[in-house]
Amino acid sequence: MRTVAILLFNEIEVLDFAGPFEVFGVAGKQSGPDSPPPFQVFTVAERGPIYARNGLCINPSYLLNNHPKADILIVPGGGGIHADGTPYGSRREMDNSVVLNWIRRTATTAELVLSVCTGAMLLAKAGLLENLSATTHYLAADNLAQMAPQTTVLPNERYVDNGKIITSAGISAGIDMSLYVVGKLLGKSVADETARYMQYDYWQ
Repeated sequence: MRTVAILLFNEIEVLDFAGPFEVFGVAGKQSGPDSPPPFQVFTVAERGPIYARNGLCINPSYLLNNHPKADILIVPGGGGIHADGTPYGSRREMDNSVVLNWIRRTATTAELVLSVCTGAMLLAKAGLLENLSATTHYLAADNLAQMAPQTTVLPNERYVDNGKIITSAGISAGIDMSLYVVGKLLGKSVADETARYMQYDYWQ
């Protein structure tokens, strides 16, 4: 069983974390109730509760300083800049040294590091996208290119696999990336069955 840690923060985009949570949460469970699940999924935050986009309140499973080892780390996105210039969501967390240091530490021992949407900007700020290719939400592609000039930004790709680090485009693309990772780790037949169970008809 692999552990999957999903980072949460205020103003996070709901589907950014809920999509991958669903994919890894149900993957492999169609084999039968006696088959051990291949993934244990949990959420992690600096503090709780978390208030996601549109006011959804979430209690994280663990805090940054007290959680199981993460085999797979997922960094979602969501957020932007208020009219008065104040950043929120992922744009605020880009300058949160506590979160960035946690991402660096967790990535060191993780098997895979994934990002959804503007979560790629957090990976970039943590120094994890140097000399790699990446994608993000199409509206954030130029910002990512400016802040990470050593990163090749591919805004038209649904997800980009660098081996250990995999990034996805905006919001719903996190589902595609997660299904891809399930297939990468467990075989495409498991990914196909997971998508079929979810009735996610866009999976190829």
